[in-house]
Amino acid sequence: MGLLFAKLMTVFGDKEHKVILVGLDNAGKTTILYQFLTKEAVHTSPTIGSNVEEIAVRKTRFLVWDIGGQESLRASWNSYYCNTEIVILVVDSTDRERLTLTKDELHRMLAHEDLRNAAVLVLANKQDMKDSMTAAEISQCLTLSSITGHSWHVQACCALTGEGLPASLDWMRSRVLAS
Repeated sequence: MGLLFAKLMTVFGDKEHKVILVGLDNAGKTTILYQFLTKEAVHTSPTIGSNVEEIAVRKTRFLVWDIGGQESLRASWNSYYCNTEIVILVVDSTDRERLTLTKDELHRMLAHEDLRNAAVLVLANKQDMKDSMTAAEISQCLTLSSITGHSWHVQACCALTGEGLPASLDWMRSRVLAS
């Protein structure tokens, strides 16, 4: 009976799903968070610590934790992992020099016990910029095909215009409804 009730609560949107929004500094995490929330570009400053907002997608509620990406803050990311259902990794598609660092951070995160059941959404941000890498190039650089223990998806997007973000929310919703 409890399982049936929990499933009904998920269908009717009474359960909040924890999401963490991570990535290196200046990738566009906070801009994406507020684009999800307000559907417009908001002026942001570097996040020290975290921001948290509730995002509703057709009766499915996500509690999204936007965690600062500066090098000094990355060591504390693991304090946010408990009960996380989806990890959103935001990648600056123009930052080729730090893509290996992004890959290392992603694979280190996914090795953590608290994220063993989390799905991964990679947002290839800044697609509006000249010489940005495609979602396929980013997927290859991050070696996403080697991730077999997690459901994952790569979505090209632009935080400033919101392009690609509705599709990413739909993917997130489909993940939590499937579980």
